[in-house]
Amino acid sequence: MFQGKEYVYEVYRERSFIKAAQNLFISQPSLSATVKRIEQQIGYPLFDRSTKPLGLTECGARYIRAVEQIMSVEHEFSNFVNDWGDLKTGSLILGGSSLFSSLVLPSLMGEFSRCFPLVKLTLVEESTARLEELLQQGSVNLVIDNHVPDPGLFEHAKFQEESLLLAVPESFAVNQRMGAYQLKLETIYDGSFLEDQIAAVPLEEFSQEPFIMLKPENDTRKRAVRLCQSRGFLPRTIFELDQQMTAYNITCSGMGISFVSSTLICRTPPNPGVVYYKLEGEISMRNIYFYWKKGRYLSRAMEEFLRIAASPAKSPNSLI
Repeated sequence: MFQGKEYVYEVYRERSFIKAAQNLFISQPSLSATVKRIEQQIGYPLFDRSTKPLGLTECGARYIRAVEQIMSVEHEFSNFVNDWGDLKTGSLILGGSSLFSSLVLPSLMGEFSRCFPLVKLTLVEESTARLEELLQQGSVNLVIDNHVPDPGLFEHAKFQEESLLLAVPESFAVNQRMGAYQLKLETIYDGSFLEDQIAAVPLEEFSQEPFIMLKPENDTRKRAVRLCQSRGFLPRTIFELDQQMTAYNITCSGMGISFVSSTLICRTPPNPGVVYYKLEGEISMRNIYFYWKKGRYLSRAMEEFLRIAASPAKSPNSLI
């Protein structure tokens, strides 16, 4: 019914089949035939051909109003697509745990907003399990986490690598005999502690000390237990928590040992009351990923955020 509406509208604008045909670069008989075919589809004439200049019938006037509404919607959508393609509009919903939401995402969000100030950014701070549910529901676009996502459900892009470290209150007497293994903060910031000549601490030396551990489902907890088991003991747990940041803060208070990531150490102010040690093996190494629902198209905003995240990192000691 509205296929060929531009022909009808041009006749309406010019009030003449002859002038409209000239503007459309088609013959007048061809234009008349096209309009007649549309009128037959509708079942009523659109133009009163007895008047000069050409006038509209009541049905024709309503048809023209409908065409103008259609043209307005088409124009509005065209503008949206152009703006959306240039990221002059749109939205992006990011998700992360407490650590990533407070220490990693803000700087990336700031850079993205400087580049694309008209895109609305939303940050959702939840547990890993909850964030995966939100991804599946389509309520979140991108999630950052340090566990390996299920490839059957999610696609992912590597953000960076990180290492687990042992964080021990400086007041603990065990540190006096472990001095040769203690890491300088500069080696954590620049990653040089990973070099082969830097020895991993014999973890069994801490077997009698109190530990602050994360909940069993947490990747850090799983790796920490495996590291301890490989040295013949299970950690004596005095607190079991949800968040790595909380565990580290309790270590800073002097109450117990925690397993923390190099990401956390590099992005928080140094604490003179804590001593750090390298942990051994591949268990202590992992990747940080951005991931999204499998099969979901990557919007322009998602693509640009991932591009910014993949750009060369700033100095690790700048709380990146």
